[in-house]
This record gives sequence, structure tokens and C-alpha cells, in this order.
Amino acid sequence: MASNGKNTAPGLRAASEIDVDEITGHRRMRRTRVADWSRRLTRETRLSVDDLIWPIFIVPGSNVLEPIDAMPGVNRMSVDKAVEAAKMAADLGIPALATFPNVEMQHRDQTGSYALEPDNLINQTTRATKKAVPNIGVITDVALDPFTDHGHDGILRDGEIVNDETVRQIAAAAVHQADAGADIIAPSDMMDGRIGAIRRALDAAGHQNVAIMSYATKFASALYGPYREAIGTSGLLKGDKRTYYLDPANATEAVRDAGLDVEEGADMLMVKPGLAYLDICQALKDTYGLPVFAYQVSGEYSMIKAGAAAGYVDGERVMMEKLLAFKRAGCDGVLTYFAPEAARMLAKGGW
Repeated sequence: MASNGKNTAPGLRAASEIDVDEITGHRRMRRTRVADWSRRLTRETRLSVDDLIWPIFIVPGSNVLEPIDAMPGVNRMSVDKAVEAAKMAADLGIPALATFPNVEMQHRDQTGSYALEPDNLINQTTRATKKAVPNIGVITDVALDPFTDHGHDGILRDGEIVNDETVRQIAAAAVHQADAGADIIAPSDMMDGRIGAIRRALDAAGHQNVAIMSYATKFASALYGPYREAIGTSGLLKGDKRTYYLDPANATEAVRDAGLDVEEGADMLMVKPGLAYLDICQALKDTYGLPVFAYQVSGEYSMIKAGAAAGYVDGERVMMEKLLAFKRAGCDGVLTYFAPEAARMLAKGGW
């Protein structure tokens, strides 16, 4: 039976008389959300294939594609397979690769001396990649952890990672990497003074055009486990890396640390890990104005993959949402193991 209004509960009658336009002042935020075209037209943050850097793992041998258990969908690959991957990446429009070696134990020692071998695994990969795919960028790391028998990023002396001796060695290694054709040196070791030393070494060797992407704020995170499996250091690491990586609690120190790298000549800054440190990404961009990159690290990747495999989340949507978060926080690009998947998604549109 229709109500005449007299028997309507007072609260319901009052609600029916509310003038929503009067409350909102005619401002309706949903108007631009109504259609796909208007959502695209008003989207503030854009993610494109140009924002992606693909980290890959290299092993000795040929015709090797070796699955990494802790990183579903990611393989260690021999140099020839890395070249094939580079060609695929170029076809997808991915601008650059970042290469990380898993070398044989016979090449690992207390000082990481294999890093100084001009024809070591990382340099072989760079030469082959630049020969086959000259227009793709190659980014190499000079940290010593893939080359030490203790899994640390520097030289170990009497239980201490020694700073200055490590810096001298990684600066020399950077020259070999540039000689092999690396376009960007990305030191992840977090030793003090390394950026200036690498810049001077590169310039003295005639590599003025080789850029430095500093791992300016690399935190002592619990999210690196799958990566350490990938490069074969998870069973080697003695102790932890808190004496040289940043404390996750320290934002001000992170900005100061990055500032020193800027003063020493860094061309680009990186935040690692990414998602838990979006405030640092934004702070570095706002403070220094240099290109800023985030590394979506192995633990972040593996958690998304595990959640998707269990049916807890839509893996593709979560992948893209997190990549957008980096861009929204001011990043110019992202190192991500999702790069090929994301590139294919972007090619379909809608992001």
C-alpha cells in the first residue's frame, strides 16, 4: 500500500527530503568516472612500456633456461638465451635490461676478485647483447656479492666489510663493465664514496657518456630472499648487511645518503625495495629533481605470484596497480621482473 507520508518513519522522511546537490554544491566527483573514455581522459598517472627495466639472471653454459623456484616464471639463462631475451624485450618496447650473474663457486673468493675479470660472465653478456641488440640499454651492477664466497657486497676483512678497499675494486670493475659496452653502471653495494670513485674512474678511462644509476637508498629489507637464491648467495651469506644497508626506519638518513650520491655525480637515483618505501621515492624526486627509479624486488614479485596462484588476488591487476603506485610516487621508471608481462598488458591498452 502506498504511503501518504504521514505514517513514514521520521528518519526516512527526513532523508527523502535531503537535497544532495545543495550538500555537494553541484560538485559531483563521479561525473568523470562514468565512462571508460572519461576515466582515460582524466587519468593523472600514466604507465607505459618506457617506464620498465627488466632484471635478468645469467648463468654459465649455453642453451640454459633454469627455473628459479622462489620466483615463478623467472629463469636463470645462459648468455645466448639472454640475447634472445634482449631481442624479445626490444620487440616489446622495453628500453633496458639489468643483468645479474650467478657465477660458479670456483670464481668466488673472499674479495670477489672475479669482478675484475674483463671477460667475466656479466661482461660476456653485455658484449653479446650490445652486438645483437645495440639499441637496448644494458645496466650492470658492480656490487661484489655475486663474486664473493661469503655473499656480502664488499670485501670481508676480519669480520668487517671494508669500505675503501671495496670502493677501489668496484670502481675498477665498473671500467671493465663500461669497456664491455654497459650503458649505465648501477652500484648496489652502499659503500661510502663509491659514486664519486666510479665517476672518476669512468671519466679517466674515456667513458664520460656512461651514466651512473645509484642505488642511493638500499634498505636492509627482508624482501631479498628470492633474489639471493637466484644469484646463488642465499646459502653463503654470513651475518647480515645492516652495517652498510639503510635501516628501514630511517627516512631522513635515506634522503641525506642520496644527497651525497648526487654531490658525487649520480645521474639517476634508485630506491630499493620499492613498495614499502614510496615515501622515499617521493622525497628523492621532490628534493633532488633527478630521475628516480624503484626496484620492485624479488620478494614483492614472488608474493604477488603466490597470491595469484592461490586465487587470493587477480595477479595481473595487482601487478599493474603496484607499478602505477611507483609512478604516482614520482618514479620515472621501475626495475621489475614483471616487465615482459606488463609490456604485453600495456600493449592491450587500458592502463
